Amino acid sequence: MRKKQVTIVDVAQEAGVSYATVSNVLNRRDVPLAEETIRRVEEAARRLGYRRNAAAASLSRQRSNELGLLLPGFGEYFGRFAEAMERTAYAHGYHLSVFSSSHHPELEQRHLEMMLQRRVDGLFCHGLALSPETTRLIVGDGTPIVLFNAWDWPPDIAIGVVNPDFRGACRGAVRHLYDRGCRSFAFAGGLYARATGVQRRLGFADGIASLPETVASAVLELDNVAHAEWPACIMAACAGGEPLGFVAFDDTIASRAMWRLQEQGIAVPERVKIVGVNNDSFAAHCHPGLTSIAISHERHAELAIGMMVAHLEGRTAAEAGTLDAAPSGERTMPLELIVRGSSA
Repeated sequence: MRKKQVTIVDVAQEAGVSYATVSNVLNRRDVPLAEETIRRVEEAARRLGYRRNAAAASLSRQRSNELGLLLPGFGEYFGRFAEAMERTAYAHGYHLSVFSSSHHPELEQRHLEMMLQRRVDGLFCHGLALSPETTRLIVGDGTPIVLFNAWDWPPDIAIGVVNPDFRGACRGAVRHLYDRGCRSFAFAGGLYARATGVQRRLGFADGIASLPETVASAVLELDNVAHAEWPACIMAACAGGEPLGFVAFDDTIASRAMWRLQEQGIAVPERVKIVGVNNDSFAAHCHPGLTSIAISHERHAELAIGMMVAHLEGRTAAEAGTLDAAPSGERTMPLELIVRGSSA
C-alpha cells in the first residue's frame, strides 16, 4: 500500500499552529514570526517527513520561487560566482538553477527552453552566454532578466545590469605599476572575450593616457603566439632600462607569462612587474605571489539578486534586504587591487 503523503495540515497539527503559519514558515515569507514558532514548525516537518509540493505551490501563487542562471562556462571565476549566487538566492527564499552554454548555440537554446518550461521567476545571464537577439525572445515571453558583465546592450532588454568596473580597475593597475617605476607597459589578452576584454583594454588605454608623462605601450594578442615565444613578445614592448609594467586579461595569462619569463631568466618583479585579473585561488600561491584585481562575488551576487527580488516582489532593493539600495538600471561595481610580490 502506498504511504499517505504528509500535508501541510498534518504539520500544523503536529506543531500546534495554524496551517497559515506553517505555510509562512516553509515558504519563507517575510512576516513576523517568533523563533520558537519557526523551530516548532521546522521540527514537525522534519519528524513527519514533509516534502513541499513545489509544482502545486507554483500554480497557486503563479510563482515558482525558482531563478535561473546562465553562464558561458564553469571555470574558476564563473564557479565561484555561481556559488555566491546560490547562497544569496537561498537567503532570499529562492532556489537557483545554474546552466552553462559552453559557447554552444544549440546547448544554449536547450537550457533556455528547460528554464522557461520550469517557469523560472527570473533569469540571470552573463553577457557572453546569450546574444541580445536570443535575450529579446525571453523578454517577450515575460521572464524578467538581470544581466551581468554585459556592456553596451540595448537598455530595454533587462530590468537591471550589474557590471564589474574592469575599466576603472585596469586604469588603476597601470597607475600602480607606474608608481613602482614602470615606464613602458604592455597589455596581453585574447579576442575571445569580446566585451569583457574590451573593457580591460579601454582601462589600460585610459591608464596610459592619464600618466603624467608619455610612456611606451603595446597591446599583445598572446593567444596567437606560441607559449615559448611569449617572453620575447612581451619584452619587445620594453622601451628602456626601467621595469616593464605588464597587465594581463586574467590570472591564467598572467601566471603563464610570469613562468615563461622566469624560465628564460627574466626576473619578476625586478625586470617585469605583473598584474592579473580575477584573483583566482592560485594567484596567492605563485612565486612570486601574483598581484591581481579581485571581484567580490558576494557583493556582485547581492546586487544582482537584489535587483531581481525587488522587481518580483514589488519592493525597493533596500526593502528587499540587499546590501545596496541599487535601483533598476546599470550598476557599476568597484573592484579591488590585491598587491603581491609580482608587482612589488
